[in-house]
Amino acid sequence: MKIKKRILGIGQTFPEFKKQAVVSTEPGKEFKEISSDELRGKWFVMFWWPKDFTFVCPTEIESFNKHYDDFAQRDAVLLGASTDSEFVHLAWRREHPGLRELRFPMIADTSKSLANDLGILEANEGIAYRATFIVDPEGIIRWVNLNDLSVGRNVHEVVRVLEALQTGELTPCDWEPGQPTLQV
Repeated sequence: MKIKKRILGIGQTFPEFKKQAVVSTEPGKEFKEISSDELRGKWFVMFWWPKDFTFVCPTEIESFNKHYDDFAQRDAVLLGASTDSEFVHLAWRREHPGLRELRFPMIADTSKSLANDLGILEANEGIAYRATFIVDPEGIIRWVNLNDLSVGRNVHEVVRVLEALQTGELTPCDWEPGQPTLQV
């Protein structure tokens, strides 16, 4: 696979996909296919981590899970993803106490096709960067955040930007949910 060098950005259409995901640790209910078709007409946030069984990644996944209700209250579907397999995701969830009760799917992009289409594959190892996409109900990317492999992201900022986008208004610098938007 040739690694795409351009990251998809604001105003571009999020790629279509159909992937296996881990949705539970309960025997017989672990896996589910997730597709872009089921996200049509909904806001969604998809965040990517580089590798399972690492150090920064579980801190981020746990934080997104802790803020799951913040996304749900904003009618946004939360999805996590990496290029690891669904079997590795399941093993990690079973082993790591902070990941056992996740409320969102862990998407397995083992072919790396979605990460490549998004332009977020790191060239040397072919793993995903710490990328976050906010996508509107029409499937248009409205926000992208990309962190170096060593730097965890700020989930509060993802929630803040989601709410700002959903206002449909102009929001000033340092705007926080509940504050007035700009009137012009």
